[in-house]
Amino acid sequence: MKIYSKILLNEYLQSLTYDDISLIPTEVSRIKSRKEVDTSSKFLGMNLSLPVISSPMESVTGIEMAKELNSLGCLGIVNRFDSSLNEILKDKKNSRKINAISIALNTPLDTIKKLSEGKKIICIDTANANNLEVLKKSESIKNHLKVKVIVGNIAHGASLKQLVDAGADAVRVGIGSGSVCSTSIQTGIGIGQVSSLLNVYFERQEGKLKIAIIADGGIKGSGDVAKAISLGADAVMLGRLLAGTRETSGEVIRYKDQLWKKYRGSASFGVKMKNEFIEGEETMVPFKGAVMNVINAISDGLRSSMSYMNCKTIEDLRNIETFAVLSNYSYLERLPKP
Repeated sequence: MKIYSKILLNEYLQSLTYDDISLIPTEVSRIKSRKEVDTSSKFLGMNLSLPVISSPMESVTGIEMAKELNSLGCLGIVNRFDSSLNEILKDKKNSRKINAISIALNTPLDTIKKLSEGKKIICIDTANANNLEVLKKSESIKNHLKVKVIVGNIAHGASLKQLVDAGADAVRVGIGSGSVCSTSIQTGIGIGQVSSLLNVYFERQEGKLKIAIIADGGIKGSGDVAKAISLGADAVMLGRLLAGTRETSGEVIRYKDQLWKKYRGSASFGVKMKNEFIEGEETMVPFKGAVMNVINAISDGLRSSMSYMNCKTIEDLRNIETFAVLSNYSYLERLPKP
């Protein structure tokens, strides 16, 4: 078996996803229990207990979700699609426990100013950050407001310096890898998340660029969270993992003796009815109860991974250099059997 470092993975000739790699413990761990592990980290000036950010999707992050995630030590970004932003504008009490909001390219600066009162982060929510209008929007916000700016998404680090020069403080990495995203199918664009993250990570390292990396898409569980961070991500953005929880928008639906909630991409039919035209699908996910349970499960899994890898801190995990590239059968062998 060949052990790969980040550099070797970056030079791998095929596009890699999280399912294509595995972390390899190569040293004796000095961690007795996962309780000794510290998952806290800094992100854009904020102290997070867990480097988890909710996707600003219409069916994932409204006011209630953002408030709850912030109280759990994560970051919730209020979506730009429904009435949440109007509620914030009308009632300032709604924004007291909200640290981040998303906006569209056509959101007027005056509106952004009102929305950003008391906020730390503005997310310019687009499918493609490699666009002149995104650069202009980022520059405009940074020139007029004292907030951090997240842009996205990108699949490659070639334009990273231009994004930094435009004032971007963080970038969402990943195109077409979300479970309800059909961008790659409809446009033929995008590469595996592992390859995307590594490419952006090394571009940042080589250019000595100051910008945070958000792994956005393709994360199916806490193991993928650990992999994303070990590949250099400063935080992970979750959609489907948080979908179906009590704090998401929409009603709980009973179907065939099971409870469900809607989950849809940023341009599913339901969102397109609101004149948003991008790529996306719409589906149903099982009702999961309180989002706190999901966050706790992610935290437990991440802590276990870190204890295996002898990593007491998130920074230790980011410095990991031991990976395996899996064959199809080695991946299948690891799956639980019925």
